[in-house]
Formats: sequence, structure tokens, C-alpha cells
Amino acid sequence: MKIAPKVWKNGEFISWDDARIHVMSHVVNYGSSVFEGIRCYSTAKGPAVFRLPEHMQRLVNSAKIYRMDPPYSRDDFCDAAVSLIGGTEMEHCYLRPVIFRGLDEDKPAFGVYPLNNPIECYVAAWEWGKYLGDDAIENGIDVCVSSWNRYNTNALPAMAKAGANYMNSQLIKMEAKLGGFSEGIALDDRGYVSEGSGENIFLVNNGKLITPPLGAAILPGITRDSVVQIAREMGLEVVETTIQRAALYLADEVFFTGTAAEISPIRSVDRIQVGSGKRGEITKRLQEEFFKIVIGERPAPFGANWLTYVRPEGEELTVTAN
Repeated sequence: MKIAPKVWKNGEFISWDDARIHVMSHVVNYGSSVFEGIRCYSTAKGPAVFRLPEHMQRLVNSAKIYRMDPPYSRDDFCDAAVSLIGGTEMEHCYLRPVIFRGLDEDKPAFGVYPLNNPIECYVAAWEWGKYLGDDAIENGIDVCVSSWNRYNTNALPAMAKAGANYMNSQLIKMEAKLGGFSEGIALDDRGYVSEGSGENIFLVNNGKLITPPLGAAILPGITRDSVVQIAREMGLEVVETTIQRAALYLADEVFFTGTAAEISPIRSVDRIQVGSGKRGEITKRLQEEFFKIVIGERPAPFGANWLTYVRPEGEELTVTAN
């Protein structure tokens, strides 16, 4: 795996090996972090980051929910990401911005109460392939419904992409993998379909695209939103509604969406075949349009700007829209 040799930390670049924190940092003990996952794709115009402003806006929104007040704006984080990629030879990569509560070694605070701990901000990058396997995009994956539910949104806010939330995701993912599946699907606290351990979920029935609503303990996924817009541009009806577990078994097609997963079809749920047991036609069409957009072969739907191009070395490191 190729890793960017520098990491952006609090406004400056440091060596990857120097990006370290104290073991007694608040984040280590209490999970007090928010983060993003962002993909940069190789295009004919060079590296381009997919929906960078939207991802960084969600990052600062997540921080606000947890009363974190970093001294950097959304645009500062965007510029950091572009500069980080621009300082490497990577044509494509995965970006990980993270904001967390560290430790003031001069005046350490060790309790749950977080506000006496300093805010640390980092952006790192590395090359990362297909999250669910190289053949998942075409052949699909086998998943299970997890015995672990998603949390109530009044216990942990699903709108925030917080590190602590992913302890729940780890339970879902481990159970699935140990059971011989690629991924798990969580139900919410009412028993309705929520999402995967790190992906949103869509069903296709009678030509309609169906997905849980944003109020259903799900992260407001940026790839999810992209698929909704692509589908509507294609003339597909998109329905956001509660989904019963059994509906997963009866769907014509089911697929995951996410920055890491992109658009990954699901061929079976709980060892019950979904549709024909392979990638469905609507999933394929959505994939084709999505991948054309992320590599700059066609514009985003409805005149939107979804690509931030990284300028060649020697030019000013600013962002330009597709």
C-alpha cells in the first residue's frame, strides 16, 4: 500500500512517522473523534477529489455536534487535502481527515468531560483499492442481517461521523466476517433496515429505488446522495421509506453505497439469493454513470460540480470545479 509521506497537522505538514499522539489522549480513552473518508480519482486532467466540499462540510458539522471548535474552516480543510495530494505522485488515493480531542501535557485532564482537552486536526492519504474486494463491484457480495442493532439517534447522533459510532460498526463487521459474510446489515432500534457497518443501502423493486430515510439512524451519506441524484436524472423513482427486514429477501436488487464501497451489489442476504443472484441491471446502470462522473468523463447531474481537480506541481494549489 502506498502512503503519502506527509500528513497535514494543525496547519502544517509533518512526516507520516511523526503523526503520533499520547496514549492518554482523550480520544484514545473515550473515542472523542470525528472523521471523513474521501476518494481522489485518476482522471484525464489529473487527480480529482470527489465531492470534497461536501465531505469537509460534514466533517465540520460532525465537530459542531460534539462541541469541537477547530480553528480551521471547511475551506481550510479542502485546501489541506488538495495540497497534501499535490505534494505526492499519487494519481488516486483515499483521504482521511480527522478531528479529535488530544492531551494537554502541561495541564492534563483525564476524565470523561472533554472540554479541557485540546482539539487536534489531521489529514492523511493513502492508496486504497476496492473496499469489499476487487470483484465485488461486478459480482456482488454475500451479507447477513446483524444481531447488533444501530443505536437510537438520541443516544449517539447518526448525523455525525464520529469515531465512537464505529465501535458499533466493528461489532457488525466482525460478526459478519466470522460468519462467512463480506458485510452485515444493521436494523435500527425499531427493527427496520438501517445501513451496513459503513455503507448506506438501496433496494430496487419494480424499477423503483428504495432507501431508508435520513431519520432512520443512518449517516447522511454523500455517495448515497450522489446515487439519488443520478437516479433521478435517469428518470428513476426514488422512495425514501422504512424497510422491513423481509423486504431485503424479496427485492429485485440490493446494493451498498459509500466512499469506500462506492456502489457494491449484494447477491444474497442471510444466504437467501437476491434477484438473479448477481448484479442487477439498474445497479449496473447506476455504477456506469457514477464511475463516468468520478473520472470526469461526464458532468454531475443537474449542473452540479462534484470534482475538485488537483493542479500540477508548480501551479497555485487551489480548487477548480468540473
